[in-house]
Amino acid sequence: MTIRSVVIAAAGIIALATTSAAAQGLANIHEHVRVGNKVCMKTHFHDGSSSGQPSRKVAEAEAIKVWQGFTGWEYGSIWGSFKLAESKGINCTGGGNSWACKVTARPCRRR
Repeated sequence: MTIRSVVIAAAGIIALATTSAAAQGLANIHEHVRVGNKVCMKTHFHDGSSSGQPSRKVAEAEAIKVWQGFTGWEYGSIWGSFKLAESKGINCTGGGNSWACKVTARPCRRR
């Protein structure tokens, strides 16, 4: 085996390890707990919010979109599903054509 082959093999191993860590983002800095067929952050919550939306339905969807976007960016896309999240809360205010919502939840991923 040549030195070049060893260097290429080592680079491949490092790339795979780095890719795996990057997919997890910062998720491993928080304690996790198993919830059914999911792994969830035990006590860490994320929030998402919206404002100035034309209806409550649109305001909720936008707040969830913000939650998913930031959570996926910070921890990797496997954590960015509001559908999989636990301990969800939503609070909306407004009326007429101006609605605002805030969602909160613990990020989860499939096992």
